[in-house]
Amino acid sequence: MERISKRDYNLTMLCDFYELTMGNGYFLSGKADKITYFDLFFRDVPDQGGFAICAGLEQVINYIQDLRFDGDDIEYLRGRGMFSEKFLEYLREFKFTGDIWAIPEGTPVFPREPLITVRAPAIEAQLLETFLLLTVNHQSLIATKANRVVRAAEGRVVLEFGSRRAQGIDAAVVGARSAYIGGCKGTACALSDQVYGVPAGGTMAHAWIQMFDTQYEAFKTYCEIYPNNATLLVDTYNTLQSGVPDAIRAFNEVLKPLGIKKCGIRLDSGDIAYLSRKARKMLDDAGWTECRISASNSLDEYIIRDLFRQGAKIDLFGVGERLITSKSAPVFGGVYKLVAVENANGEILPKIKISENVDKITNPHFKNIYRLYNNKSGKAEADYICLRDEKIDSSKPLELFDPDATWKRKIYQDFTIRPLQEQIFKNGKLIYQLPSLPEIQAYCAEQTDLLWDEVKRFDNPHTYYVDLSQKLWDLKQDLLNQRRGK
Repeated sequence: MERISKRDYNLTMLCDFYELTMGNGYFLSGKADKITYFDLFFRDVPDQGGFAICAGLEQVINYIQDLRFDGDDIEYLRGRGMFSEKFLEYLREFKFTGDIWAIPEGTPVFPREPLITVRAPAIEAQLLETFLLLTVNHQSLIATKANRVVRAAEGRVVLEFGSRRAQGIDAAVVGARSAYIGGCKGTACALSDQVYGVPAGGTMAHAWIQMFDTQYEAFKTYCEIYPNNATLLVDTYNTLQSGVPDAIRAFNEVLKPLGIKKCGIRLDSGDIAYLSRKARKMLDDAGWTECRISASNSLDEYIIRDLFRQGAKIDLFGVGERLITSKSAPVFGGVYKLVAVENANGEILPKIKISENVDKITNPHFKNIYRLYNNKSGKAEADYICLRDEKIDSSKPLELFDPDATWKRKIYQDFTIRPLQEQIFKNGKLIYQLPSLPEIQAYCAEQTDLLWDEVKRFDNPHTYYVDLSQKLWDLKQDLLNQRRGK
């Protein structure tokens, strides 16, 4: 069989093979048109954090709008000798016809909440599983890590610098998009700027300086070419003895006559806290008080936090490998589980997955998720998962239980309640207005600010309450009792 190039990929085929074998099985057993409900959710927050940031919905939408099997795909499947001809003919006309609800990108989310709910015929819903998971898992992972790094920077600019260490092309390009959602101001990846509009920028590498006979000549030439964007890498040889002095000399001889006061230096090695303090004094003494100091070199939220504790004088951070790979917690762990089916009369029948591992027991049925906001503080207080047809009366007190200690309860009063999910597709048609990437980033920052600081701690964050309604809890217990011993 002739191999296809990457440019000819049909992403519909980016699925686990068992999606296809199950699809063929559903088709042959008369279940192809059975309406099913699937939830995509995650079980644990990366880095044992207090919350995650969901991302990836735009790519999910683009994927679903382009779902199809072309002739090469059909021939490949026929060549496996496992699929009926009637099923292959069904695939020729395949398209998504179902409904999808999702939590908007940039929203802070918590374990076991349905980030995406799919209602569709069995084959359609099953075929979405792999792409939805890989997309939401990856982008939510990077957006969550970026959000942590940006919060550690305490208002300083953070740029994503990780393309060369990312685990593949898409991880670099889409990863930069996710990092931007999480709060990064830009990226070093030009392609992510071209495709998604993530602002790309950069100055020089050590190679630029090594190409010249002297470091000063390298700095002076760069300032002459880019007078309005002169950030000089000062640690190629000796940061304090020659790097910063040569940078000051270049600024004095090139930028000062032009009246330019804004410029920068970058530290990429050594004791960054110490070097930044010394460099700041040297720059200020020379009159370059507006010169910004940026730092890079294997940074993450913990190192950035420690740098400030040591009195570092840094205005901008370039964060690479530990962000783009989420090195400290490289797996998001989202799953995609069947939670209900419809019978011929349109009645929704709940389904539950049971495991000896309690964390793997699913929450059944077609559900809604609401967020409670305190009317006095405006802060997000808790999330409430209930059956889709339940109505929540915010004029009455609402009792919720701690997800980590069900004996602890809290009664909420004087709150506003808002649904988190929005409908994205209806009968296969997109009905959701996609926000721009800057709008998603601004929304993420706004919603993160609505969380209490105790929830945002890196270490031992306060547990945010996410509880099931009494009706949903009772239904889950009934299903568990029915399934015991079966």
